[in-house]
This record gives sequence, C-alpha cells and structure tokens, in this order.
Amino acid sequence: MKTLLNILLITTLAATSAFADAKVKAGPRKGLLLELGGKHAEFFVEKNRTISIAVYDAALKAQPASTEVITATAEVPSGKTKIEFEKKGDMLVSKTPLPEGEGYQVVLQAKATPDSKVKNFRIKLQTHVCNGCGNAEYACTCDE
Repeated sequence: MKTLLNILLITTLAATSAFADAKVKAGPRKGLLLELGGKHAEFFVEKNRTISIAVYDAALKAQPASTEVITATAEVPSGKTKIEFEKKGDMLVSKTPLPEGEGYQVVLQAKATPDSKVKNFRIKLQTHVCNGCGNAEYACTCDE
C-alpha cells in the first residue's frame, strides 16, 4: 500500500511541475509564442480576424517562414471550421478569417518541417486586451 501511495505522490508531483513550466509566453508582436522544435511560432489574430504566424529562432530573431507546416481548426459551437495557411512575405497567414464569436477553441497543428512530428496547441480564443500585460487575452502573460 505504501508503494502505491509513493507512486501516486511522485506522479502527482511530476504532473504538477510539468504544468508549472507551461507558463504562457508572448512574442515580439504580443501574440502567443509556441515552441516548435528549436524555433518558435507566434500565433497572432489580426484585426480582420485572420491568423498570422511569425517564425523566430531560439533567440527570438525573426526568420522567414520556410519549412513550417501549419493548419488550424476553429471549434465553434455550430461545428468545426478548418483553416489553411499560405505564405505571405515572411509569415504564414490564414487564407480565411476566424469565425465570428469568442471563447471557442482554436486547435493549431504545427510541424517545424514537413517530415517532423505534429505538435497540437489548444488556444482559447479571447481577443480582448488584458489590462495587466496589454496582450490579447489568448496571449496573456499575467500570473492570474
């Protein structure tokens, strides 16, 4: 019984420390910074509700989008909407805007290269600006 309790305690501590390290980070454009295999992708919702993805190296120096593969799904109450991206300038930009509304999930599937493993990111779409950090709520870096 003690062994089972010890295993449960260790598992709980490991899970707690893993979530503690999952602090939200914002990029140079005040969007949500996502770790993408040695580089970063910044998720940013433009005023016209399109999504733009800027790519940065480990030191957050802007890099042109080149090998990254990004798709997204907006999970609105009326159903799922697939969102595809195209290269515009040095960034990837969604071909269509996000559906109207807020509070729904955007699931971003990203790969650093076409043959790398897919990483999934679940982003709760809340575009109002946080009074504490000045970022959109989906990229809020406050401790609350």
